[in-house]
Amino acid sequence: MRFRPSDLTPGLYHQPSWAAAALVCALASHTAVHAQAAEPAKVAEPAMLLKSSPLLEEKLRPGQAKAAPAFLQADRMTGRPDLDTVLEGKAVLRKADTVIQADRLTYDQSTDRAVATGNVRINRGGNVYEGPLLDLKVEAFEGFFTAPTYQFLQNSAHGTADRADFHDASHATVHNATYSTCRKQPGPDWLPDWILRAKRIDLDNDEETGVAHGAVLSFKGVPILPVPAISFPLSDKRKSGVLPPTLGLDNVNGAEMVLPYYWNIAPNRDATLTPTVMTARGVDLGAEFRYLEPNYSGTARANYMPSDTLRKADRWGVTFTHAGTIDTGMSGVGGIAVSANLNRVSDDDYWRDFTRASASLTQRLLPNDFVASWGNGALSTSLRVLQWQTLQDPTAPITPPYDRAPQLTARYGFNPAWGLEASLEGDITQFVSDRSRTLQANAQRSLLIAQLSRPWLAPAGFLIPKLQVHTSSYQFDNALTDGSRSADRVVPTFSLDSGLVFERDASLWGKSLVQTLEPRAYYVYTPYRNQQQLPNYDTASNDFNFASIYTDNAFVGHDKIADNNLLTLGVTTRLLDADTGAQYGRFGVAQRLRFDDQKV
Repeated sequence: MRFRPSDLTPGLYHQPSWAAAALVCALASHTAVHAQAAEPAKVAEPAMLLKSSPLLEEKLRPGQAKAAPAFLQADRMTGRPDLDTVLEGKAVLRKADTVIQADRLTYDQSTDRAVATGNVRINRGGNVYEGPLLDLKVEAFEGFFTAPTYQFLQNSAHGTADRADFHDASHATVHNATYSTCRKQPGPDWLPDWILRAKRIDLDNDEETGVAHGAVLSFKGVPILPVPAISFPLSDKRKSGVLPPTLGLDNVNGAEMVLPYYWNIAPNRDATLTPTVMTARGVDLGAEFRYLEPNYSGTARANYMPSDTLRKADRWGVTFTHAGTIDTGMSGVGGIAVSANLNRVSDDDYWRDFTRASASLTQRLLPNDFVASWGNGALSTSLRVLQWQTLQDPTAPITPPYDRAPQLTARYGFNPAWGLEASLEGDITQFVSDRSRTLQANAQRSLLIAQLSRPWLAPAGFLIPKLQVHTSSYQFDNALTDGSRSADRVVPTFSLDSGLVFERDASLWGKSLVQTLEPRAYYVYTPYRNQQQLPNYDTASNDFNFASIYTDNAFVGHDKIADNNLLTLGVTTRLLDADTGAQYGRFGVAQRLRFDDQKV
C-alpha cells in the first residue's frame, strides 16, 4: 500500500507566516519545484484526464530495441537502399519507442543517425522534445537538440533550453534551461507561477532525479531564491533531502528560520525533521512520522525546545493519531477496530506561545481519546478512555470537561415477532474531573435503554409507534447536597410518528419535475421525573431546528430527560428530478403544540 501523492507533502511546525512560506508550497513536495498555476475561470477543465500507467508500457527485452526495424514515412522520399534516406514533407521516423517528426529528415541506416530540421518533434517513451534541429543516433539515443522545448510524461514538467545533449536513453543535459510543473495554459503570453531557471540541468531517468546548477527560483516572474545546486524528482515518487528553508519575523519569538529535512523511509513510511531557530526563545526540534499499512495507519508529531529563554523552562508538544483493525484470528468473530487521538503539551501557555504548532495543540482543550470497538451482526460493543488536558488561563479560566475513565457500551438489536423491532443499549461510564472547578461529585453512571417499536412503512406513508424505557443509576464518590451517595431514575417515553407522501408532476423552466407534499404528525409523551439533584456530566440542550423538532428529548446526552406531552405538526415539499430522482429543493414548516408545560 502506498501514499497518494497528495498525502506526501511534509508538514512544518511553528511555521513562520512570512511570504517565504509560499516557497514551501512549491518545493516541499518531494523537494520538487512543484506549483499549481492560477487557472482562469474561463478555461474549461477537460471532461476526463488520462494518466499513463506502467502496466500499459511496452517492455522490450535487451537487444530487441537494436534489432527493431525503422519505419519511415514522408510526402517525398529519396535515398540509397540500406544506406541513407532523405524524407521531406511530414517526415516521420519510428523505431521501437522513439518517434521523430520533422519537415525534413535524413536517416543513415548504417550508422543509425537521424538529422531532422524544421518543426522537429521527438517522442521517446512519452517524453517530448520540440525544436528546429535534431542530430541523434536513434537506438543509442546520443546526440543533441537545439533550442528545444520539452515536456516529461511522469510528472507533466515542462521547460525550454538553448540546447539539449542526449548522452544515452536515460541521461541528458539541458543548457540555459527552465523547469516548471505548473499546468500549462493556452495562450502565447502565459507564464507559470513557479519556474526554475538554471545554467545547466542534468536529467537522470534511471534515478528519476534532476539536478539544476546555477539555479534561480522565480515566482510570478520575480526571482526569489538563488541556489548553487538543487535536486528534484522527475516523477511522482518521493525523494529524501533538505527542503527549502522558511524565514519569518515575530514580535515575540524574534527572527525565525525553519530548515526541514524529509526522509523517504519506505513507500508506506516517511518522516520530516523540522528544526526551528527562534532568536528570542531558542531552538525547537520538530519531527513527524507517518505510516500506512493494509490494516492500520497513523501519524506521530513531536516538538521539543530544550530551554525556552523567555519561559526559563523546557517546552514540548506531542500529537499521535492512529486508526486500524486488529485481527482476532478467530473465525466468525471478526476484527476489533481501534482508534487513538493523543495530544499533550508541557504547560498551560503552550497554545499561546506556539501559535503555528500543529492545529490540535493550539486549543485549550486537548483530547486524549482511545476507542476499541467490535461488532458482529446485531451485537456491538465499545471501550473508550477519554482524558482531557485543560490549559488554564488565569484571566479566563474554563471549566474542564469530564474524563471518561473508562466508558463501556453495548447494543443489541433484534426482531422478536409480528414486525416488531427491539433493542437494548447499555452504558457504564466513570466520570472524573477536578471537583474544585466542576463543583459537583464524580460518579459512575450506568444506563440501560430498552426500546420496542412496530413500524408500518409504505410508499404512500408511514406509522411508527414506539415505547422506550430509560433506566439510569448513579454511584457518587462524594455525597450530594441532600446527603445521598447514589441515585436512580426510570423514565418511560411513548411516541407516535406518522406521515403521508403525495406526488404530482411539475415543471420549472422547461425541466420535468416531481413535487411531493409530505404532511407529518409526531406525538411524544414523557412523564415528569424530578432530576434537580442529578449532576450533569455530558448533557446539553438540543439545537432547535427543523431536524430536532421531531425528536423525543430536548437534551443531548443522558443526564437530563425532558418531560413532554406535545404534538408536532409539519409539512414538507420537495422538488425532484423526474428522471434521476435528484433533489433540487426541500422546503418545510412545522409547529410544536404543548399540552403541558415542560418542567425539566
